[in-house]
Amino acid sequence: MASVLKPVKPVKPEPAPALYRLLSDSALSRAALGACGFPLAMLDARSAARTVTYVNAAFEGFFGYRADEALGRPLATLLFNGDEPLVHRLLAASSSRWKLRARGKDGAVRHVEISLGAVHGADGQLTHWIAAFSDRSEVEKLRSELDGLKSLAAAP
Repeated sequence: MASVLKPVKPVKPEPAPALYRLLSDSALSRAALGACGFPLAMLDARSAARTVTYVNAAFEGFFGYRADEALGRPLATLLFNGDEPLVHRLLAASSSRWKLRARGKDGAVRHVEISLGAVHGADGQLTHWIAAFSDRSEVEKLRSELDGLKSLAAAP
């Protein structure tokens, strides 16, 4: 009995699979950053002023800046009273976590811990910085209250 060979249809390659994967990964990353409960900002490492290229909703809520107010502005101008040397020192330092005071849009001081992460392109060049902020205001308030109680206890 002879076997019958059926013609095989050629499989068409998926159009631009690498581009599709890149766009899917990018959309996934944006969704994850947007859903994150910590304030996040993305800074352009190629800009001398380290301008903001992205902020998530938590950043908007915590600091009071809408995305359209923050984008394109230096992080130093937004949060650190224009202290660009401070931001450059933070980005150049080996430590990636700092306890600082930042100011929101309303001018109120916010005690924060900032964590910084570098993002490199496929060519190895630094393209962006990710700045994640955690609120330390309650910790600092409790520390101040504790110091006050210690002072009262030490008084004659």
